[in-house]
Amino acid sequence: MRELIKECRHCEMEFDANSRYKKKAGGYINECPDCVIALGTESSVRYRGVTTGDGKMACMQILKFDSDAEAQAYVSAWNNNSGFNNRRSGGLNDIKFEKRGENAGNSNHKGKAR
Repeated sequence: MRELIKECRHCEMEFDANSRYKKKAGGYINECPDCVIALGTESSVRYRGVTTGDGKMACMQILKFDSDAEAQAYVSAWNNNSGFNNRRSGGLNDIKFEKRGENAGNSNHKGKAR
């Protein structure tokens, strides 16, 4: 991607708005990544999607977190507690989140009761 040179509204230094560092830091288009991190101006909502397998259709949940650290910790704990007949309780209840959406799987998708 080509460079998009902007001037920071806080420190008046030039920076590349298309750089990986800027995309990771977030913030407004006219804020350099260093100022975004130092001033804490990033206010975007952190969402993560997690899935479980059940029958032919997986259950998908979209979760909202207050910070990237909480989101990453939840997803890491989620992945570590996967497996056959696992209740997924290892540290997941300690992390604050809000469920924003869910698409539950149907193990009886063709009407065949077991």
